[in-house]
Amino acid sequence: MSPTRPWTARVSAVPVVACVWALSTLYLLIAPLQRVGRPWGAAAAPRHPYLDDPRKLAALAAAAALLYAACRLLARRPAWAVGALVLSALVLKYDVHASDITPDEYLPVCVALCFATAAGSRRTAAACAAPAFAGLLGYVAVRLATGLAVDTAAEAVVLLIIALAWALGDSQRRERLHAEEMRARTAEQAVTSERLRIARELHDMVAHTIGVVALQAGAARLVVRTRPESAEQALGVIEGASRETLAGLRRMLGALHGADAADAGTGARSAEAQPTGLGDIDALVATARTAGVRVDVEWRGERRPLPPEIDLSVFRVIQESVTNVMKHSGTRQCRVSVDFRGDEVALAVVDSGNGRNDGASAAGSGSGYGITGMRDRVELLHGDFSAGPRPEGGFRVAARVPLPAGA
Repeated sequence: MSPTRPWTARVSAVPVVACVWALSTLYLLIAPLQRVGRPWGAAAAPRHPYLDDPRKLAALAAAAALLYAACRLLARRPAWAVGALVLSALVLKYDVHASDITPDEYLPVCVALCFATAAGSRRTAAACAAPAFAGLLGYVAVRLATGLAVDTAAEAVVLLIIALAWALGDSQRRERLHAEEMRARTAEQAVTSERLRIARELHDMVAHTIGVVALQAGAARLVVRTRPESAEQALGVIEGASRETLAGLRRMLGALHGADAADAGTGARSAEAQPTGLGDIDALVATARTAGVRVDVEWRGERRPLPPEIDLSVFRVIQESVTNVMKHSGTRQCRVSVDFRGDEVALAVVDSGNGRNDGASAAGSGSGYGITGMRDRVELLHGDFSAGPRPEGGFRVAARVPLPAGA
């Protein structure tokens, strides 16, 4: 499951900052009414320190303009936006004799600082924190320089709120970076998994065909002069195997390029309707027979349809094992057993050859990718895989794949 984005990435900062500023300013206007006891709608009342003072009304308009500028700059120039909100708070306090800056008056600055820190880099976070701290400390310094008293407790609370806003934003920034890293890692793992899947499909498809082609070509070369009809038959097998593999490669490339499975004349429709699986065992047995290897197949349990990914993987393991028998075992016979059990399907491919498999021939050729690919296929389906020489001689490949409930 991909990590959830932090809440600062799911909520738009501009409306939140604007709403906080509006509520803070509204409180600034209502608080004097509560102090002087002015009832709403009263005919005669004391002068309001803001509404009845043209200079303070002008300051309020300037603060609103700075808010608008901050909202426009918040996404592109967050440090400038925080600075504009600091100026907005200071403009409302243009009369330094009025009072100290209270936490509610500086709250829009703290909210903007939190969002800007969460959305930006570490450098952006520092640039946004600078005007927030500087504005408050500068205001306090001016009051001290002019001989006015400073409410140390109130300003300490404002400083603490600024620090908490920055810390919360930085925590959200780290969470965002972690989520981005996890998404990138998940995407990379998906690409790697798909690349390995394609590599396994190519190996299983091409290696089987190349093994058949090599055996038939060698047989045709030996009898081309003495038994031309046998050579012709071998060439027919080569042609058929090559065409089948070419069609499989085209289907794979079509899937990679997002081609339509219903393209006319390509045979893709029938290929998609009948995907590769245990239903192709008979064709595999016939191909091995033409290469001079007899494959005896034993079915155990009640045969039933398997999920496509399990059906394909079980068949590919059998196909690769039979191909290795043809190429490396030195024997002309092997036995395949497929056992349908209650909650799993098990398979085994046994030969009585020289005990070498998957390229471990006497000549020392081969890479061993076949057995690695088979093991990967089975383990991806949470199954068990084993392959190795038998004590009595020959080689044995066995696998067990659990079935999902209801399969």
